[in-house]
Amino acid sequence: MILTEFDYVRPAGLDEALTLLSGTRGARILAGGQSLLPDLRAGADRAALLVDIRRLEELRGVTRTPDGTGLRIGSLTTLAELAADPLVLAEAPELAAAARANGDPQVRNLGTVGGNLAAAGRATDLPVAAMAADAEVELAGPGGRSTLAAEELAAGSAPAATVLTALLVPAAGPAAAFEKTADRATRYPVCATAVRITPGGPRIAVTGATSRPLRLRGVEDRLRGGPYGTDAVLAAFRAEPRELFVPGRGTSAEYLGHLVGVLTARALQRAERALDR
Repeated sequence: MILTEFDYVRPAGLDEALTLLSGTRGARILAGGQSLLPDLRAGADRAALLVDIRRLEELRGVTRTPDGTGLRIGSLTTLAELAADPLVLAEAPELAAAARANGDPQVRNLGTVGGNLAAAGRATDLPVAAMAADAEVELAGPGGRSTLAAEELAAGSAPAATVLTALLVPAAGPAAAFEKTADRATRYPVCATAVRITPGGPRIAVTGATSRPLRLRGVEDRLRGGPYGTDAVLAAFRAEPRELFVPGRGTSAEYLGHLVGVLTARALQRAERALDR
């Protein structure tokens, strides 16, 4: 039973979807539905109109960007497709690992890249991988196309009445990794971390242990140039303010700060080994 009434429409193209979203108060996008439909059933969310974009093939698939320096991942690409795509595995392995860690096979076969990135109020896996990759999202709205840093999207900066059409990811090669400790019941991350090792130093993003997905620039600065041994990484995390880590689900801030340090050390060491191959 769904505890809210709404209208439903399946637009034939992206332009029609944008017109519906901008012209109907309370219109919501339906893609994978893995977050929205459970919330509608529980009465935790409401919608006046569901705009079903699942058949918009222009929003699917993984290709290289026109300049050849990165990947363009359509927002309706499923998590299962993302986890298995050869280009993603070779050039953005932290994204493939984050997709593979998400939920169970049924969730991954239905859930989409755009939905996972835009999920509000949930600690999902893809945002930290996108942030560590220094990725951008491509948005379509009444005013045309625009891009927004994945970090800004995670902070809630996306304009209203826009559709997330693609994730734009700089290629990293193998020097990236993702690690997660999941809640056994929900598979949401108690703590997840994604890293990329770049010529300018490591990029590190975390979720679950923090109030929202965050780049940890203080830790990045302390680890610039290495080493990435566990002791060095844990020391870098101990220098972060304890209030950064939000206790919950029976865990303390102290525990979460240590856990995210251990997971980050593991991810950095895996990325470093891949870089040396």
